[in-house]
Amino acid sequence: MQAGIRCMLMRGGTSKGAYFLGDDLPSEPGARDRVLLAAMGSPDPRQVDGVGGAHPLTSKVAIVSQSAVAGCDVDFLFCQVGIDRAEVDTTPNCGNILAGVAPFAIERGLVPVRGARTKVRVRTVNTGTLADLTVETPGGQVNYAGEARIDGVPGTAAPIDIAFLDTAGSVCGALLPTGNVVDRVAGVDVTLIDNGMPVVVLAAADVGCTGHEPRDALNGNATVKARVEEIRLAAGPLMNLGDVARKVVPKMALVAEPRGGGAIATRCFIPHECHASIGVLAAVTIASAAVLPGSPAFRVARMPDGRTKLVSVEHPTGEFSVRVEVGGTSDRPTVERASLLRTARALFDGRILVPALTMDMVA
Repeated sequence: MQAGIRCMLMRGGTSKGAYFLGDDLPSEPGARDRVLLAAMGSPDPRQVDGVGGAHPLTSKVAIVSQSAVAGCDVDFLFCQVGIDRAEVDTTPNCGNILAGVAPFAIERGLVPVRGARTKVRVRTVNTGTLADLTVETPGGQVNYAGEARIDGVPGTAAPIDIAFLDTAGSVCGALLPTGNVVDRVAGVDVTLIDNGMPVVVLAAADVGCTGHEPRDALNGNATVKARVEEIRLAAGPLMNLGDVARKVVPKMALVAEPRGGGAIATRCFIPHECHASIGVLAAVTIASAAVLPGSPAFRVARMPDGRTKLVSVEHPTGEFSVRVEVGGTSDRPTVERASLLRTARALFDGRILVPALTMDMVA
C-alpha cells in the first residue's frame, strides 16, 4: 500500500523542486522530514526511488501556507533534501525555488488573481525574509509562456519580478557577521557576508584557480574542493552558523575579473559541488560584496556607475543580472534594495506516492 500526497513539481529559476501545501504534510518536523525523504528518494545517490533528480539543484522542496503575518500573503518554508544522506536542511533560503512560490500559491487558491499582473508578498519562514513577486495572470490564470530568458534554463518563459525587501543578515544576523569587510580565514582573505544567503567570497587565485574554469573541471579537482571546504569549515563559526560540516551553508564563491562583459566572474560551490550557474540569493550577496571597498569581490569587479546598478554576475553557463540600489557614502556604501528577474514553470500536478509505512510512522 502507498499513500498519496498532493504535490506540484515545478521549475523555479534554475532549480527544480516539489511544492506542497503545508496542510498536506505533517506539522511535526521529524515526521514531515521522513515524508519528504521518502518522496524524494533519499538517501540514495541516484534518488531512483523518488522524484529527486540526484543533484542539489533538483532535490528541493517548497512548503507553502497562508501567512499568519499581517501584510504577507503566504509563508514559504524551503527544504534542501539530502541526496545520499537522510537529512533535510531548513537553514537557508533559496531564491530560485522562491520564484515558483507565487505561481503555486495562485494555482492552489491561496492568493486571488488581482488583474493582468498579480503581486504576491512571500515570507520565507527559514529566514524571515520578505519578497514581492509579480506574476503575469491574464484572463485570471497564471501565464507561463513568454519571452523572458535566464541563463541555465532552455527556451523562454513569462517573467517573474522578485523584489527583496529585507535580506541583509537574514541567516547570520548581520550583513557582515564579523563586522569586517575582510577577514583572514584559513590563510586567505575572504568576505563573510549574508544578504539573503550566507556566502564566503574569496579570490579564485587564492585557491589556485582562474575563476573561469568549466564547472566539470572544478568538480573533478579534488585539491581545490578540499581547500574550499577547509575554508568553509573555518568560516562557519565566524558567521554564527556553528559547525557547518553537515549544513549546506555557507556557500563558497570564487571570484575573478569578468571576461564576458559583465561586472564580476563567479564559480560557486553549493557547498560541495560547483554550481552550473548561480543561486539567486548568492548572486544578490556577491553583488553586495562587490560594492564594499577592499573586499575580494570589489578588487576584481568592474561595477557600473550610479546609485542604481545593474550588476551582471558571470557564471559557468552565462550571467545573472541583479539590480541593486546603493546608499551610504563612497567609503561606507550600503545596499538598500535588490531586485531581479526569474521564470518558473509548473511541470506536474498530482499526488506523490510514498510507502504507507512512512505515513504509519507519521501517525
